[in-house]
Amino acid sequence: MTEKRRKTESGGELSGEGYLDGRLLIAMPVMEDERFARSVIYLCAHSSEGAMGIVVNRDAGSIDFPELLIQLNIIDKDRQIRLPDSAENLKVLKGGPVETGRGFVLHSSDFFIKDATPPIDDGICLTAPLDILKAIAGGTGPKQAILALGYAGWAPGQLENEIQHNGWLHCDADPDLIFGRNVEDKYKRALDKIGIDIAMLSNEAGHA
Repeated sequence: MTEKRRKTESGGELSGEGYLDGRLLIAMPVMEDERFARSVIYLCAHSSEGAMGIVVNRDAGSIDFPELLIQLNIIDKDRQIRLPDSAENLKVLKGGPVETGRGFVLHSSDFFIKDATPPIDDGICLTAPLDILKAIAGGTGPKQAILALGYAGWAPGQLENEIQHNGWLHCDADPDLIFGRNVEDKYKRALDKIGIDIAMLSNEAGHA
């Protein structure tokens, strides 16, 4: 990924690694916001205007994708048993505390809707319209996908401040951490990816 750095008012570069879109945020144990405790977040956008990401390790609980398709009138109830495996098994996650009634599909780049599928990085895209849900239900959607209800958002400078105050680690993203079905162990696996033993994790900030 091409590294991006923003200029400060004095014309210098922002210290650290600059913008983090296309990377994973990993919550530190000192995270005070319970909504993000032990969370792993894929950052879809990060700029001087703020940041937006999708929590990829928090299951939506009793909500499953086939039932959601019925609620959205994408399929009839009697069609549910004929859904392709990719639709039957698609994970529905709690993507974050903002706009929890709105769905976002994070997916591999083998699926594209003109003017509605902005690429993020390394073959990962984000699509919001119902068209992609219809495609998944019909077996013509992306090879890998998760449906997130809501998202995480930060005001300008807020994420940078949280990182500086030991709120987050960050690391390269990979498809298994984003799309893997075993949601419960993603936090540990994300830490393993950067060589950190969760039992020995200190409260000091660090960067992969």
